[in-house]
Amino acid sequence: MVILVLGVVLRTAFWDSLPPSPDWDEVSFGYNAYSLLHTGRDEWGVALPIVLRAFGDYKLPVYAYMTVVSQAIFGLNLFATKLPSLVAGVGLIVVAFALGRKVAGNFVGLITALLVAISPWTVFLSRIGLEANVCAFLIVSGLYFLIRGKFSRAVLLLGLSVWTYNSARVFVPLFLLSYLIIFKYFKKLSTLNYLLLTTFFVPMFWQLLNPTGQARYQNLSLIDNGAIARINEWQTNIKGGRVIFNKVTYFSANFAINYISYLSPNFLFLKGGSHYQLSVPNTGLLYWVNLPLFYLGFFLLTRKSSIINHKSFLLIWLLLSPMAGSITRDSPHTTRAIVMLPLPMLFSALGLNYLVTRFKWKKAILVVFFIGLYIGWEQYITVVRSYQTQYSWAWQYGYKQTVQYIKSQYSNYDRIIFTKRYGEPHEYILYFWSWDPIALQSDPNLNRYFRSDWYWVDAFAKFRFVNDWEMADYVNSLPHSGKSLIVSSPDNEPKGEEVFRVNFLDNKPAFIVKRL
Repeated sequence: MVILVLGVVLRTAFWDSLPPSPDWDEVSFGYNAYSLLHTGRDEWGVALPIVLRAFGDYKLPVYAYMTVVSQAIFGLNLFATKLPSLVAGVGLIVVAFALGRKVAGNFVGLITALLVAISPWTVFLSRIGLEANVCAFLIVSGLYFLIRGKFSRAVLLLGLSVWTYNSARVFVPLFLLSYLIIFKYFKKLSTLNYLLLTTFFVPMFWQLLNPTGQARYQNLSLIDNGAIARINEWQTNIKGGRVIFNKVTYFSANFAINYISYLSPNFLFLKGGSHYQLSVPNTGLLYWVNLPLFYLGFFLLTRKSSIINHKSFLLIWLLLSPMAGSITRDSPHTTRAIVMLPLPMLFSALGLNYLVTRFKWKKAILVVFFIGLYIGWEQYITVVRSYQTQYSWAWQYGYKQTVQYIKSQYSNYDRIIFTKRYGEPHEYILYFWSWDPIALQSDPNLNRYFRSDWYWVDAFAKFRFVNDWEMADYVNSLPHSGKSLIVSSPDNEPKGEEVFRVNFLDNKPAFIVKRL
C-alpha cells in the first residue's frame, strides 16, 4: 500500500504544471473525446470512429473513448484528458507486483512494484495524456493472465491494446504467435478464444492493409524518401555500390542498430530517448543503480540452471519488445519501447533478489540499493526542474494563455490571424475554448485540406491560420481598421500595436499579440 500511495503522489503532484503544457496529441484526444461525448462524432464528423483521423496521423480509438468517460464526469479539462493515463500508470504498479510475485515471490514483486512506482520512465509518461501508457497497462495485464493460463482474459486485454497504440500491433501478434507455437497451445484454443482473436485481430490486419492503417508508419518508416536518396547516391558514387547498397541491406543494417540500441545502457540508464516530450534529455529511463541488476537478472534467466520460473516467457517478451521501435526512425524512442515495461524493473528485482539470497551481506546490499535509488531520484528532480524551464517550447507552452486572452477579446475583432509556428493552433483553440463541435462541423468558414501527408486547417469562424514565414506579408494585406488581432511568433513579428504577450518559462517570447 505504501508503494502504491507513493506512486500516486509522484504521478499527481503538480500535475497541471509538469509537464508545463499539454502537447498537440493530448489536446487532439481531448477535443475529439469532447466531440464524441456531445455528438457521437469526432471532429471530422465521423460517427463512432474506430480510427481518429486527427491531423492525418490516424490515432487509435481506445484512449479517446476512455477520455469520453472521464469528461462525462469531470468535463473538458486537462485533468480529464490525463486521467486515463494516470489510472493506467497506477494500475501498472499493481499488475507489476502481481507479475513479479508470480514469477519469483513476494520480494521480487515488491521491488518490481517499487521500481515501477518511482522510475523516471513510468512516472513521466503517467503524467501525460498518453495512449501508450494505457497500452502498456493492457499488455502487462494481458501477459500476466497469459502466464496464469487465463487465455481468454489475456486475449481480451491484448486485443484492446492493439487498438490503443501502434507498437502493440507489432509486438502482440508476434508474442501470441510465439506463445502458441513454443508452448504448443494451438490445440487448447476454445471457441471463445477463436472468437476473441477474430474480433480484435482480423479488423486490425484488414486496416493495416489500407492506406489509413499504413499512414502512421509511412511517416516513420526506415525506408523514407531521404533513405532512398542516400541509397541512390551510394549506388552511384561507391564502387560496387549497386551490389552492396539497396533497400534490403539498408533496412537490415538500420534495424539491427536500432534493435541493439533499445537494450543498451545508453538508452535505459544513461541518456534515455531523444524525443524532448517523452523523456528528459540526457537522463536515463531508470536509475543507474539498476544497471548491474538488470543485466544480472537477464543473465540469470538465460542460464540453464536458473531456478526462476517462466524464464522462456520473459525472454521472448524482452526479445520481441524492441521490434516495433526498430522498424522506425528516431530510435531509440521512449514510447515505442513501452511494450518492454515492466521488464527492466522485474529483471532488476531478480538481480537484487539473487544478491540478497546468495550473499551474507544482505542488509548492506539493500542499504546500497536504496541509497542508490534515493540519489538517483534527487538527481532526477534536479534535472526535471531545469527541464521545465529549458524545454517549455517543446510542449507548445503559451497556447492556453493566448487562447484565454483571445476569448476575452473575441467580440471586439472581425478577424484573428494566428501563426502556425508551433503547430496545430486550431486544435488548442478548440480545446481550451471548449468550442461547440456542432458549430465547428457546420461552420461555412471551415477550411481544411490534405497535403504532404497531413491534414491542415487554414480557417474557421473568425480565425485564419498562417505559416509563420508568411505572416508579415499576410498582415500587410489587411486593412488598418483596428479590427484585426494578430498572434505571431517573435521570429516573424508583423507591424501593429502590441496588446498581449506570452513568454516561455525561460522568459523568451512565445506569442506576441498585436492589434491592427
